[in-house]
Amino acid sequence: MTSNRVEQGIAECEHALALNRNLADAHGTLGAAKLFVGRAAETEVHVREALRLSPRDESVHRWMSYVGLAKLHLDADAEAVVWLRRCLKANPNYPLAHFYLAAALSFLGESDEARTAAKAGLALDPAFTIRRFKVFPITGDANFRVASRRVIQGMRVTGIPES
Repeated sequence: MTSNRVEQGIAECEHALALNRNLADAHGTLGAAKLFVGRAAETEVHVREALRLSPRDESVHRWMSYVGLAKLHLDADAEAVVWLRRCLKANPNYPLAHFYLAAALSFLGESDEARTAAKAGLALDPAFTIRRFKVFPITGDANFRVASRRVIQGMRVTGIPES
């Protein structure tokens, strides 16, 4: 995915799952990949399967953050908050989840809590900036890019530095 061959990644995950339906990481990765190609509505089902197969996996926090980001992309901000809080309960040291949570809370009008989440993320990753987020190596499709701009708007109002 980070080499911008997300469609190939999807095909490879699907092939892996055809060989073994119990590969939790393939389900989680497939959920993320579908988000990047503008199919955010499909992310949750894959992550739920990954969580069912491996509920104590070291990747659960990332998988949950994928759903949180997918919900942000779908304008389902309250659901994003639920997933991102679950993610942070599993791993409170995952800065991206704090930044996504800050964006979701800002959309819900929870300004103080959003700023607190942004500060928590910056405490973990003081070098994080919106500019750094914009140069994420996965460009995704047009829907992904539009939805990512929305997430950036949410981050911006929480005090996350521009550059």
